[in-house]
Amino acid sequence: MTTEPATNEWATAEHALAYLERADRMPRRDAGYSELLELLPDKPRRVLDLGTGDGRLLAMTGAAGVALDFSPTMLAEAEKRFAGRADVELVEHNFNAPLPDMGTFDAVVSAFAIHHCEDERKRRLYAEVFALLEPGGVFCNLEHVSSPTDRLHADFLALLDAPEDPSNRLLDVETQLGWLRAIGFEDVDCYWKWRELALLAGARPA
Repeated sequence: MTTEPATNEWATAEHALAYLERADRMPRRDAGYSELLELLPDKPRRVLDLGTGDGRLLAMTGAAGVALDFSPTMLAEAEKRFAGRADVELVEHNFNAPLPDMGTFDAVVSAFAIHHCEDERKRRLYAEVFALLEPGGVFCNLEHVSSPTDRLHADFLALLDAPEDPSNRLLDVETQLGWLRAIGFEDVDCYWKWRELALLAGARPA
């Protein structure tokens, strides 16, 4: 398990590019993406991708929407992916600050991004997501979560063949599911999990 870090390295181009270089080697990542896509409504009108990185997840949804990230390096990669897509807006924003006014969405998705926020900010961010969803809209967070023991965390890092990221603020699944239920999401569950990768999701009541 990680101790509370004091830094966020994602502001550096080196850290962002290093992640993109190794991301395709992350075990079971594609399985998590597949499970997430199954939870989305058919033909969503508009999707918000929080911490979009190079835009991979938003592109997989096939929907119009907003790709939000605070890393200029990541947004530059997303801009390449969405070249010629007038229906996709790139927004530079650090979601440690309240989300800007972007309208409403049929779905809000995120992949391996929100765990960089402090815990109290995670909870406030989930409430902001709830407010952005259309009735019946879904929130799907494919996330890096904490292990219950130091040994399991070390095993996970070994499986990833990756160093400890000092930007991580990992949190357990049950605490986050409890927050989603308290905010008002329904059908809240952990829909998929492998080690420290978990898909947390819920819907705004219709």
